Amino acid sequence: MKKIFITGGAGFIGYHLAKHLLTDPNNILVLTDNLQRGRRDDDFDALLTNDRVTFIQNDLTDPSVYKTFDTDFDHIYHLAAVNGTKLFYQMPQEVLRINTMSLVYILEWIRTLEKKPKLCFTSSNEAYAGALKSFGILPIPTPEQVPLVVSDPYNPRWSYAATKLVGELFVIHYAKAYDFPAVIVRPHNFYGPRAGFDHVLPEWSQKIVARQDPFVLYSPDETRTFCYITDAVLAMQMLMDSTKTNAQPIETVHISNTDEVTMQELVEKLFDVAGWRPKAFDIKPSPVGSVKRRLGDIAKIKNLIGWEPKTPLQEGLRKTFVWYREHPKK
Repeated sequence: MKKIFITGGAGFIGYHLAKHLLTDPNNILVLTDNLQRGRRDDDFDALLTNDRVTFIQNDLTDPSVYKTFDTDFDHIYHLAAVNGTKLFYQMPQEVLRINTMSLVYILEWIRTLEKKPKLCFTSSNEAYAGALKSFGILPIPTPEQVPLVVSDPYNPRWSYAATKLVGELFVIHYAKAYDFPAVIVRPHNFYGPRAGFDHVLPEWSQKIVARQDPFVLYSPDETRTFCYITDAVLAMQMLMDSTKTNAQPIETVHISNTDEVTMQELVEKLFDVAGWRPKAFDIKPSPVGSVKRRLGDIAKIKNLIGWEPKTPLQEGLRKTFVWYREHPKK
């Protein structure tokens, strides 16, 4: 049996990762979440009916909670973090505090364990977005080995990126100093059902259901890639199960799709899925700090574990839109 601990277990990635891991009958899961952004909805409650799942609600920025955790985990997926671009601007101080403190306490807890688990730290493509802003030109697709930069510490947009940048440093050097295996993953726009309501596809889906016209669209010429959540959690599991990611120095790996689309192209695809389109657009400029183009290179993960995304964008958009149409924001 493999005992697995997932922080942020009620969130978007945590829920889908847990659901995926439960397909292996040898996995036993312990999920933790403070439920500030993760939710006890019907989907999550259904997950908890499995007798191989235990859920603990707590605050990972409280150092006393770590005394209550089991000490015999094989794998830890640290997903807990404040995320969502709106929150970066609204409460950057809390983004910095929660994301950094929870990671440091997790690492300090691992340091004390006699049995050292393997850690997966979920970073972000935001960690290198500042380099795109500062240096102008980076390779596209962008490999893992690029400078990590906070281009403007006064811009609250970079609060989240800063926590992921420094988080990578913490994980790299704690893993080396205290001799435990770890892998850092940089998600590139994971999407799918139950992703909250603050990201671009959930927001668009709600606007389509509400028949917003003119349709508000930010930065239609910016490009991104979108990786469907079932592909993404499979990649995370494969990285953690692989012996190729056990050595020092630890690996940092991009998880991304390779189909680059503009925001205009993406919203048009979503209109096709929904069977509706507005008569007009209300075009808005991108927020200060937004990056014009972002595409992660996945050559490394292909070479390491043979993973590549399988879900076509149109199929993923259909599944996502149908879920949001049936689960309106309350």
